[in-house]
Formats: sequence, structure tokens, C-alpha cells
Amino acid sequence: MQNSENAPEKALEWIEAGRAVALATVIETWGSAPRRVGAQMVVSGNGEMEGSVSGGCVEGAVVVEALESLEDGVTKVLEYGVSDGDAFAVGLACGGTIRVLVEPVDQNGMSEDILRALVAHRAAREQVAYEVALDGSQRRLVRDGHTARFRMDKSGLTEDGATFIGIHNPPLRLAVVGAVHIAQALVPMARIAGFDPVVVDPREAFGSPARFPDAKVLNTWPDAALEQVGVDARTALVLLTHDPKLDDPALHIALRSEAFYIGALGSTRTHGKRLERLAAAGFAPEETARIKGPVGLDIGAAGPAEIAVSVLAQIIESLRKS
Repeated sequence: MQNSENAPEKALEWIEAGRAVALATVIETWGSAPRRVGAQMVVSGNGEMEGSVSGGCVEGAVVVEALESLEDGVTKVLEYGVSDGDAFAVGLACGGTIRVLVEPVDQNGMSEDILRALVAHRAAREQVAYEVALDGSQRRLVRDGHTARFRMDKSGLTEDGATFIGIHNPPLRLAVVGAVHIAQALVPMARIAGFDPVVVDPREAFGSPARFPDAKVLNTWPDAALEQVGVDARTALVLLTHDPKLDDPALHIALRSEAFYIGALGSTRTHGKRLERLAAAGFAPEETARIKGPVGLDIGAAGPAEIAVSVLAQIIESLRKS
């Protein structure tokens, strides 16, 4: 584990290995802070650390505070100003300020039961929010009540500044039906942008690990593959085959799901015929209106790589501006 996104899992791993553990979480930032709110670092009782709260600027100081927190069992709120000089040293243009919440994982801080439940929710791809009072008086996991925060993937403080709400959404996933040239460009771009890509194509000559070394490849029919993978609110689905035998079964699954994005390659005429088939299958116009077709933002893209850029841009637009 090399990043803060897996800090809860690493914390539980170390606890099960018999180590004392504290979690440090960025709860507020100003200026050009190097890590976003919600970023985490886990610190063990012998000074090991994984994850990051500042990109390297103040990690050492946070480790010292975390070790003290493990000794006295006290939850702490730390504040650091990252100077322009320090910021430049870690590749930033200018400095900023961060506040960091440090919690021991013990009976005085985040309980082991809460940590285990949090890891279980994450493993099951279930969105959950961790609410913690900054004075350490209350901690709980909730599934409801933070719709906007879940949608925007945004952790933060409550209006009164007394409670931090840590949003734990499932990892973003991109399911691509059709292992064509556009998919070969789209998959690595999506991975860089933070998506976990899955490529579906029953044609093994197209959907091969050699063509998609950085993605899970399923050589089965799209409806069966999507049922296996699961399509949830953190999933984007892109159909690239032009073939109704492959696209339509996938669309039937997608339109009955909470997928935040559904896009289908093809001309306006092709998309019109697609909508006719879906209507005949019983889907209402307001349901099929979810489909982005022709797929991608209209940027005048030419060639597989540029089309992939337009598709990924439209996916991110749907995620961040919905």
C-alpha cells in the first residue's frame, strides 16, 4: 500500500499483527495545500508510516504527534503552515495550511470495531461516512444523511466546525464493453485518472491480456460479465462495439443500475436505432435519456486516442458536475 486511500486497510492489518496504530486525517486546508481533505496516513507504535497528509512536508511532525497520541490516548487536532520553501521542495508552486486530526485506534479513540466495520463497508463497495467530533466525544459510521457529500466525494467539517465527516466511497470503476482500439487508449487514461478498469469482450482475439495488460479482462457476454462485476453508483459504463448483440444486453443491465455514466459509441443514426430497440424492450424515454450517444464531448476528436480523451472528459464531467 503506497497511498492514503488504503489507510484503513493498512491500519487494520497492523492491528491484527499486534501493533498499536493511529490514523492521521486531513480535515481542513487553505491555500495550495498538497493533499486534499480526507487524505490519510497511518502510523504504527514503532514509528512506521504509510500514506500521506502533506506530500512530505510535515509527515515527520505528524508521526511524533501520533506516537504521543498512542501513549496518552488523546485525540489531537494539529495545524501546520507549509512555507513556500518547503512547498517548493516537494514540487509545489506555493505554500498552504492544513489541519490534521490524529486518532489512536483504541478504546479512547477510534474503536477497533468501527475500524473493522469501515474496512468491511469498503470491501463490499458500500459508501459510508465516518463522523467524528473533534473533541473525541463521539464517533460513528453512517450510510445515510450525506447525499451531496457522497455524490461529490467530498469529506469536510460540519458548518459549526465541531465534527469531521470522512466520506468513504467505493473506488471508481470503468467497465468497457468492446476491446477495440479506442478502448486500448481509454483504459490507461482512465487508470491514471483513478478508475479501476474492466474490459468485457467475448471475442478473445480482441479481449486479450496482451492488448490490455493493465485491466481485468472478461471474455464473456456483456450481461453476464456486468452481473458478475456489479454496476453501482461509482461505475461508468462505455459501449464501443457498434454491435447490438453485445451493446444491448449491457444497456439492459446499465439502465436498471445506478451507474453514474452510460455512454455508447455510434453516429446519431445508430443511436436512434438503439433507442428504438430499447423502447421495444420496454425502456421509457426518461430511462434511455441517461445514455450519452454519440459518446464523448464534442471536441472534434479524430482517431482512437482523441476519442478516448473526449469520452474520459465526459465521464469526469458527469461525475463532478452532476
